[in-house]
Amino acid sequence: MYLSWLGLNCFKIQTKDSVIITDPFQDQTGLKMPRLQAELVLVTEPENSQFNNIQRLSGEPFIITGAGEYEIKQIFIRGLADQLNGQPLQPGSKTLYFFEIEKIAFGHLGAIDHLLTDAQLEIFEDVDVLLVPIGGNPSLTAEKAAEVISQIEPRIVIPMYYKTPGLKVNLQPLQKFLTVMGIKTPEESSRLKLTRNELPQDETRTIILKP
Repeated sequence: MYLSWLGLNCFKIQTKDSVIITDPFQDQTGLKMPRLQAELVLVTEPENSQFNNIQRLSGEPFIITGAGEYEIKQIFIRGLADQLNGQPLQPGSKTLYFFEIEKIAFGHLGAIDHLLTDAQLEIFEDVDVLLVPIGGNPSLTAEKAAEVISQIEPRIVIPMYYKTPGLKVNLQPLQKFLTVMGIKTPEESSRLKLTRNELPQDETRTIILKP
């Protein structure tokens, strides 16, 4: 499969027979959401224009906007309502997603702004590829993102939700996260090929996807 980042929390995951889109954004963010066909869409905050531009997508996709367990085209998805101290932050406000595609487990943390609770960590501790916000305001800051990465210990980290050219949302730049993580020469790619057999075994790799 192939993983591409379109900006903010929006990813395109291309398998041999499906396209999965996460958090398609509205044009008022300053970014232009491309017109794409999709079979599955995951939305972490359906009331937030940064994450809910479903109208830009074609193909009559199956749309998930909240907590629950789903299986679509052999893709297992678990949506988990964001909670802190065991209580929902706001009913229906944020959903975190764990999903498994071609035997690779993904964690999409939306715009989470706190460390994972024990209950959340039980779901995300087996994640292979972690999609984690790093730009603060109001998501995880670079420092807190590093702590969440340490909690989960994924095989691959893909930072998201940070400042990019043209973006009108006030977020921190990528460089702050790289400094916190001690990464001097980041590994970059415009599209990442993922297979189970080629996942890192003894380390966590941070890969910067270019939109």
